[in-house]
Amino acid sequence: MFSRALTLGIVATGSLVAAGPCDIYSSGGTPCIAAHSTTRALYSAYTGSLYQVKRGSDGATTNIAPLSAGGVANAAAQDTFCAGTTCLISIIYDQSGRGNHLTQAPPGGFNGPEANGADNLASAIGAPVTLNGQKAYGVFVSPGTGYRNNAVSGSATGDAAEGMYAIFDGTHYNGGCCFDYGNAETNSRDTGNGHMEALYFGDNTVWGSGAGSGPWVMADLENGLFSGQGSKNNAGDPSVSYRFLTAVLKGGPNQWSLRGGNAASGSLSTYYSGARPTASGYNPMSKEGAIILGIGGDNSVGAQGTFYEGVMTSGYPSDATENSVQANIVAAKYATTSLNSGSVPTVGSSISLQATTSGYTTRYLAHDGATVNTQVVSSSSSTALKQQASWTVRAGLGNSACFSFESKDTPGSYIRHYDFGLQLKANDGSKQFKEDATFCTQAGINGQGTSIRAWGYPTRYFRHYNNVAYVASNGGVHTFDSATSFNADVTWVISAGFA
Repeated sequence: MFSRALTLGIVATGSLVAAGPCDIYSSGGTPCIAAHSTTRALYSAYTGSLYQVKRGSDGATTNIAPLSAGGVANAAAQDTFCAGTTCLISIIYDQSGRGNHLTQAPPGGFNGPEANGADNLASAIGAPVTLNGQKAYGVFVSPGTGYRNNAVSGSATGDAAEGMYAIFDGTHYNGGCCFDYGNAETNSRDTGNGHMEALYFGDNTVWGSGAGSGPWVMADLENGLFSGQGSKNNAGDPSVSYRFLTAVLKGGPNQWSLRGGNAASGSLSTYYSGARPTASGYNPMSKEGAIILGIGGDNSVGAQGTFYEGVMTSGYPSDATENSVQANIVAAKYATTSLNSGSVPTVGSSISLQATTSGYTTRYLAHDGATVNTQVVSSSSSTALKQQASWTVRAGLGNSACFSFESKDTPGSYIRHYDFGLQLKANDGSKQFKEDATFCTQAGINGQGTSIRAWGYPTRYFRHYNNVAYVASNGGVHTFDSATSFNADVTWVISAGFA
């Protein structure tokens, strides 16, 4: 009966329906105090808003709800609202009823990248997936992106017990500080050891590590990423690379546990369960109760990762409850879908990219040495110029689902972004280079050909500005982010290469 009660939820009508994760936690005596997801409802009866998107063309917003009670997000409503412009995820709503919504993180100990010190918002289309065959969008966190709520209702403070889980993309990470989801300081600053309790995912080794070279699920307890108790390294905390990763953390008086597993199949494994770290400040804990996503407790914004769903609970959940939640997650059938739309180039083909902005349609994306720019090119141009304006399409170096563009006249060199400028550089084999040289395509934002966005910064697109090429965001803080003529400047016609 116990396992059945956790698998099924009883709604007011008395009918039996599939339980959501928060129904399962409630049945286990540890109810959710926050439930965040842009992909689905986390309660079987939830029909409210999952998240809000903000449109680049006019600043208008709309809320995205599930298609049905307890169901998958209505991605088609987002696609319709955002057609012909860009969209950002401006609010991730709390489904628990407590109002613990996540919004743009404010400045903190480390200021954010926006002019006012706040963090960036995520692209609404950076992390497309399917759940049971239905399209939805996750939250793609680039360095500089972050969400926060510093006035949370019902969260654990001090040494009180809590639990949490999150679904991450186990292939999207870095060593920056810190890709977190969980409990943090209420003033956006580092207030000392033990003032946080958040899930971390990445391969940072400054404070702690697990087996192999990472990435790892660890606990960010402030001034320390912990994989276990005492020692810096816990060999029982494995490197994980599941495309969809379930990460689980719970903590109470002098006890905590770290668990994880494949969110698409199988069960959870326990990576650590035992006493608190022995270093000063972690026993007892001094949790403050804010909630963060994609950043550290002091607003450290160097990390990257992808978030699909997560909850925080009151009380210390049992392993049995968490195992039932994992079964629910697996039953949701997270799966990948195409990162590209519109006119998709063929790998191995030679292409040229023609500007579509009025008055600049004789210009093509080219390079002059290491600088990527636009130049006037035609059938009568020199052979050298035709080669400079021609690119061989390769499978994405950092993600083979997207593309990289190799120079026709400088084999082994690729277009990459660096400080948001486009450059032609030789592939140095590093993870950073490969990611910075990977781009995805979508139907042209101005209604013509194709727009090309950076895989690692999906708010940013190939743009020509004063004939120099950048990855630009719509109305961002840089001069080349100007909203004026943005849609045209980031739209290109893909044609057969001049060379």
